[in-house]
Amino acid sequence: MPIIIEGLSFYYGEGTPFETKAIDNVSMEIKNGDFVGIIGHTGSGKSTLIQHFNGLILPQKGTVLIDGQNIKDKNLKLKKIRQKVGLVFQYPEYQLFEETVYKDVAYGPINLDLNPEEVKQRVKNALELVGFDYEMIKDKSPFDLSGGQKRRVAIAGVLAMKPDYLVLDEPTAGLDPAGRNEILDNIRKLHENKMTIVLVSHSMEDIARLVKYVYVMYQGKIHMQGTPKEVYSHSEELKRIGLGVPQVVDLLTALNKNGLMISSEALTVEEATNAILHGIRGGLNA
Repeated sequence: MPIIIEGLSFYYGEGTPFETKAIDNVSMEIKNGDFVGIIGHTGSGKSTLIQHFNGLILPQKGTVLIDGQNIKDKNLKLKKIRQKVGLVFQYPEYQLFEETVYKDVAYGPINLDLNPEEVKQRVKNALELVGFDYEMIKDKSPFDLSGGQKRRVAIAGVLAMKPDYLVLDEPTAGLDPAGRNEILDNIRKLHENKMTIVLVSHSMEDIARLVKYVYVMYQGKIHMQGTPKEVYSHSEELKRIGLGVPQVVDLLTALNKNGLMISSEALTVEEATNAILHGIRGGLNA
């Protein structure tokens, strides 16, 4: 069953002179197996929105349903919702605290009162899901790892809880190119393994490369939604609200303005290369 958001609104400082509307009548549906992107500039409401997905913030107005369960139901144990919806915040490596990778990833499962063998299996599976060799990494200190490796350990700690949905808030923030690619490749593989993913980002390239459906947030509202190609076709509007488009879209638009007839639907470097070659061949044969 999906995550369903209906008419969600949320105010910080509600009822005070400092009242600020962070979420304004937002509705969306995230189905099992989806790979959804949520984009928007700082202050657009992205992080506030996703904290409703597992009950870290409860709705002030509207409804949040997780697999048919209303998170405001007084009889509902939010602990179970937080096991279903794994939320990875920005810079999750700052929450690493144990002396070994194994102990850090095992912390959540241990607190579920699982037997030691089940804990071990969950830790092993989670570390392998994010691309580690279990035997080589389990006894290392997380503080001796690279930035990208630390973040993968932190994500493994969430995966060890066996969530049905994985929500990642700017998972590549602050990483070098190698670390970014490491994280994004692992997120892609998690989706290929049938996990439902919600990726929050301001990187238009990352969203274009990975997700299947995009929600654009602006001033607390869903300003636009659709497939990446549908959304990025509105390049001028995206720029108006401070987001822009992937660089390849700008490149193809410029080439078209200068007379080289090229499909403007390409979003990745590979797609753009093929589009340009096709356009050149078409020009030569004209």
